[in-house]
Amino acid sequence: METKPKPINKKRPNPIDAHVGSRVRLRRMMLNMSQEKLGEQLGITFQQVQKYEKGTNRIGASRLQAIANILQVPVAFFFEDAPDVSPIAKEGFVESGATSHVMEFLSTNEGLQLNRAFVKIKDAKLRKSVVDLVRSMAGDIEE
Repeated sequence: METKPKPINKKRPNPIDAHVGSRVRLRRMMLNMSQEKLGEQLGITFQQVQKYEKGTNRIGASRLQAIANILQVPVAFFFEDAPDVSPIAKEGFVESGATSHVMEFLSTNEGLQLNRAFVKIKDAKLRKSVVDLVRSMAGDIEE
């Protein structure tokens, strides 16, 4: 009796599914909505919302439309800055992944809180001072 060997690496989420999920999380957090609340409005569990946000489970078209309605954005919002997985992208003719790092940061509690607080600063000189302070703390001397 032979047993099949288990795969060493589990299948990774599709980059588009992961991106759409991260955009769902970003918008949900922008609205200060919990996973439980979103799940309740969709008629699913918060665990399912977690799987969507991680890209583990794909979001079907009708479910994505429902999420867009609840989060008050057009469906296209979830695809903004999506990674290009076309053959051309694989050959290196697209921009760097800098945008995805920004989206990852904005999807965190700290990123969202920092962004919300920063945009409330009305004085342009003070905003520049905050940027300079953060850069110096990070050891980044680029302008």
